[in-house]
Amino acid sequence: MDKKKETLLFIVWAGSLIATLGSLFYSEIMKFIPCELCWYQRILMYPLVVIYGYAVYKKDIRYAFPGLILSGIGFLVSSYHYLIQKVPGLQETGDACGLIPCTTTYVNYLGFASIPFQALIAFLVIFIIHIYLIVQQRSV
Repeated sequence: MDKKKETLLFIVWAGSLIATLGSLFYSEIMKFIPCELCWYQRILMYPLVVIYGYAVYKKDIRYAFPGLILSGIGFLVSSYHYLIQKVPGLQETGDACGLIPCTTTYVNYLGFASIPFQALIAFLVIFIIHIYLIVQQRSV
């Protein structure tokens, strides 16, 4: 694996670590109680730190294939969660999400960047870079 691919793999790992630490900051420091969909996103994000960390250690993207699946599913869950928050017609479904409604918006940076949006971006970046690394590996 060349230096550029190693750097991209490290970026994927660092992104998953930052997303994990960010979610822990929101819940443990800021005391935001996660809704049910937030928990699903955490279940999909937290293992990525270990999966991509091992791939970085081995310097081989092939060890991280489960990360591609988890990040793809995480992107879909985050997208759905974000739509529940932002689309008025879907907000009714978010109210039946558990003790904390999935429509709860603790943060809304710049008027659109809620916690599900931040997770959506993290999952998307991880997924796209992973696909890129697979394509680059096959072209060698």
